[in-house]
Amino acid sequence: MHVFLTIDTELSWRHHAAGLSPEEVIVRSLEPAGVGIAHQLEVLARHGLKATFFVDPMPALVYGVAQLRAVVSAILAAGQEVQLHLHPNWRGASLADRELHDSFELAAFPQDAQRDLIVRGMELLTEAGAPLPITFRGGSYGANDDTLRVLASLGFAYDSSHNGAEHPWPSAIDLPPSWIAPVARHGMVEVPVTVIEDQPDHYRPFQICALSIREQAAALDHAMAAGHVATTIVGHSFELAVRTGTRPNMIHARRFAQLCALLDERRADAPTAHFIDRPVMPLDREDRPLPPHSSRRRLRQVEQAWSNIVEERTG
Repeated sequence: MHVFLTIDTELSWRHHAAGLSPEEVIVRSLEPAGVGIAHQLEVLARHGLKATFFVDPMPALVYGVAQLRAVVSAILAAGQEVQLHLHPNWRGASLADRELHDSFELAAFPQDAQRDLIVRGMELLTEAGAPLPITFRGGSYGANDDTLRVLASLGFAYDSSHNGAEHPWPSAIDLPPSWIAPVARHGMVEVPVTVIEDQPDHYRPFQICALSIREQAAALDHAMAAGHVATTIVGHSFELAVRTGTRPNMIHARRFAQLCALLDERRADAPTAHFIDRPVMPLDREDRPLPPHSSRRRLRQVEQAWSNIVEERTG
């Protein structure tokens, strides 16, 4: 089984809309409170793990290419890969008027407009020093089947936008919410975000801030025992800090460290992979998410309550 440990790397619209200075927006989004990209790269290196940083280049339209170039350079220097992420709202944004923006969901655009946005994102990303991307993830998982058709026409090999926890909107690719296995679709290989079945017919993503380490370990062990093709995990550049970006969220930071240690321990049966490696993956298998477990869910809900009430309040 291949594990794709993915980090969505982007400037936070929350900080931009709040009117923070450009310097504060960049720091709180990319290096908040010492637990941003540099910290995550260091933890990954300590455990010898591969990770994919899905970098959103569109904020460079507002904040310039220099901050994007610094991010790309740091990721590549650490031996990790950069692939394309895209939040289209930045195309209409401005420092002068923080209320201006384009539509937030890529799937809301017609196919030709999606193509224009993706091509612009590719241009910005490569201008910042990244290799030509072969993998895509829509911002907020916003993608549909038109997105896949566009990506295939542009030479992409993989997409990782389908997230059953966000289906049918904004994750609008026409696959079942429970679908977690790589699948051939419209000339692409769709590598969905892994979800667990939190309650019957209700799904939760394998994301650092969404699952406790108990649930993460259970999901990984379930996938290995069932012979799944891939497990796709999501994090964010700012996810290990509180929402203001002013101090670490110790629950999330601890989860990331524990997850990396877990993946290190499981590397023989569940090695991490880069998309650029083009790993061999059987397609169209009907792998099933981890089923519900009430006690694990209740323990996570207590942990999440602590995170929201204590960690965030003191931020």
